[in-house]
Amino acid sequence: MSGEPSRAKAWLLATRPQTLPAGAAPVIVGTAVAIQAELFAPLPALAALVGALLIQIGTNFANDYYDAVSGVDSEDREGFTRATNAGLIPPRQVKLAAFGTFSLAIVLGVYLVYVGGLPIVIVGLASVASGYAYAGGPALGSKGLGDLFVFVFFGLVAVTGTTYVQAAAELAEPPIVAPPSGAIVPAAVVASLAMAGLSTAILVVNNVRDLETDRAAGKRTLAVLIGYRWSRVEFAGLLALAYFVPIALFVGFDYSVGVLLPLLTLPLGIAVTRTVWTHTDGEALNPALERTGQLLFAYAVAFAIGVIA
Repeated sequence: MSGEPSRAKAWLLATRPQTLPAGAAPVIVGTAVAIQAELFAPLPALAALVGALLIQIGTNFANDYYDAVSGVDSEDREGFTRATNAGLIPPRQVKLAAFGTFSLAIVLGVYLVYVGGLPIVIVGLASVASGYAYAGGPALGSKGLGDLFVFVFFGLVAVTGTTYVQAAAELAEPPIVAPPSGAIVPAAVVASLAMAGLSTAILVVNNVRDLETDRAAGKRTLAVLIGYRWSRVEFAGLLALAYFVPIALFVGFDYSVGVLLPLLTLPLGIAVTRTVWTHTDGEALNPALERTGQLLFAYAVAFAIGVIA
């Protein structure tokens, strides 16, 4: 009896479900900000969530395919199993799945464009293009730009875009060319920095774990360029930024003490930082990668509960 996973499990593996909190968490935070500002719109919020997950999955498919065909994934790699490299799914099918998933995101984006207008066209196309460019085409992830890509699109853009599209739906009637007055919520920009930091921290753990194999394969991630020490400093700085955000919202904005609830996740953040600071092997960093994803999601849920309740 073969030990290989079934076809369905192979595709589930290719979606990298452990990374999906990075797609959902910013939408949770952006929606919480919209609720606090009395701008909540359920259908745009749901569409933003599904769209974010589609872009995340499409990026994962593209990364799985291009890392396999370019030789970045090798037998020495210590990370989670990659469907293409392991021969579980033919490369062409993974590539088609990536383009198909991005296409679904664009179709869903038509509704968000109807609600949010021209600004969503720009943001949506930039998000899809960057998701593809992370691994394919310009291969941003192989040129030291992956961290910046995640920080911008899975943090700043995802949170503020989620809040904006709900605010636009509540404040103006289509068609919308310029952002309606009050649709860009300053608190959303501040809150987005927490998601940007924690989402990027997930990538840092991944790249620290793969530093040696990426270097050998010629993949120049930021971790390869700056080394273990400064990658660890980057990780600690990203978490520090995330935990500064609730304090900033409490002190500088009209937020209640509930916004400090994410600080309860700090012990998990410290534990993961300790692991990243002292290990380079997959045996330690694979669980740390999962825990960083859990930290991101727990932080987002705590934020939402604290702000809404």
